[in-house]
Amino acid sequence: MITLGVIVPCYNEEQVLPETTRRLSAALDRLIDQGKITAGSRIYYVDDGSKDCTWELLEALSRDDRHVAGIKLSRNRGHQNALLAGLFTASGDALISIDADLQDDVEAISRMVDELANGAEIVYGVRESRDTDERLKRSTAQGFYRLSSEE
Repeated sequence: MITLGVIVPCYNEEQVLPETTRRLSAALDRLIDQGKITAGSRIYYVDDGSKDCTWELLEALSRDDRHVAGIKLSRNRGHQNALLAGLFTASGDALISIDADLQDDVEAISRMVDELANGAEIVYGVRESRDTDERLKRSTAQGFYRLSSEE
């Protein structure tokens, strides 16, 4: 069994955090019940200098939910730096990143854990549809995945 860390960068996410936490905690509970991850697995929210009540909400969530931990950056440093801070700070045998706004499929975490259990060293997800993305974001993402899948 592995200890899983889920890294969630946050910037002004107070509106979505309760639902994100509900879904991620439920996913971790299912994986724990199935014997796939340890009870020490956590969701690491990284507050990237939010101006709203994100940090105060994260403090409350961490008191109420055994899965939740918070990391607070001193100021806004950008999504990638918040993700990197989470990767360097979180503990776990495997770390997964997911966006706070639930655009990523929470259920993919279970499939990723299965791939790790089957011997994969690196597992990543690719969105099947980018219909809701702006044109520039969609084309750069498609180019990235095309380049990263070439051998």
